[in-house]
Amino acid sequence: MIETVKVSDKGRQQLINIKKRTRIQNWNVICRWAFAYSLAEDSKVTDENITANSSVEMTWKTFTGSHEKLYIALLLIKAKKDKWPTDDDSINTYFKLHLHRGISYLNGKSAESINKLLSNIT
Repeated sequence: MIETVKVSDKGRQQLINIKKRTRIQNWNVICRWAFAYSLAEDSKVTDENITANSSVEMTWKTFTGSHEKLYIALLLIKAKKDKWPTDDDSINTYFKLHLHRGISYLNGKSAESINKLLSNIT
């Protein structure tokens, strides 16, 4: 399925902004929260072409930590709910759309609201 998590240049700039405001040190942590935040939204992601062309890249294992099956299950459940195809290429695209939407959502929030959001979840 997903082997590498790559972020667009726009996403990278947003992650830098989030990192500065929240002082969260690791890309993978911010990306996990962004992905989960997007999945929690009731609305469907917009199907757009996202070019993952930045230097922010990590393995799927780094992104998921020891919870690979959980992240895949959440992604597949949401894809089926949204009637999104579940073949490998489609799931890769669907994941990328959720990741980038979540990054944008977090970037639009204040550091205080992000920290509050994260403290409520943990």
